Amino acid sequence: MFKLFRLYFVFVPKEKIMIKIIVGTNRKNSLSRQLAGIYQETLASMEVASEILDMRDLPADFIFSALYENNGKNPGYNAFHDQVRTGEKFVFIVPEYNGSFPGILKAFIDGMTYPNTFRDKKCALMGISSGIGGGGIALSHLTDIFHYLGMHVLPLKLKFAKIEENMSDNLLTNRLYMELLRSQAEMLIKY
Repeated sequence: MFKLFRLYFVFVPKEKIMIKIIVGTNRKNSLSRQLAGIYQETLASMEVASEILDMRDLPADFIFSALYENNGKNPGYNAFHDQVRTGEKFVFIVPEYNGSFPGILKAFIDGMTYPNTFRDKKCALMGISSGIGGGGIALSHLTDIFHYLGMHVLPLKLKFAKIEENMSDNLLTNRLYMELLRSQAEMLIKY
């Protein structure tokens, strides 16, 4: 005896994606911040909402007033933490400093609630450098940390070398870099 089952398909509109773009330095007038703007414009052209979170907006004393035994006690850091906590997909724009990523980015990550802030979330990484490495070592270090925290890192990691030579008037002038950025953004949306 066979039973017939009727299947119903309900089409629910896909929830709006919000990608958080993290500027991985607090350096004034950083190229990372300019690239965050370019990434945001690229996402907007794909009709994807994004928000830029800049390390410059962290409270100046957060290393002393918001970490470890002071966790949850700094309202400015808590607001930043909440913006990250509610995100599902991220882009980290990471300049290479002394063969790794900026210390402020590490302190920022250390201040997040462990392990839940980043666990099972997804991210894309963009490394930039003045030299020929494109921030590859920095991205390797950061990838290890994110894997430890349970974050899923998109395999296409952008490594933009000699960044000053490839930007002009807040624009990325290297066509290959722009194509790679767009490809990574498309992959992150589908990831």
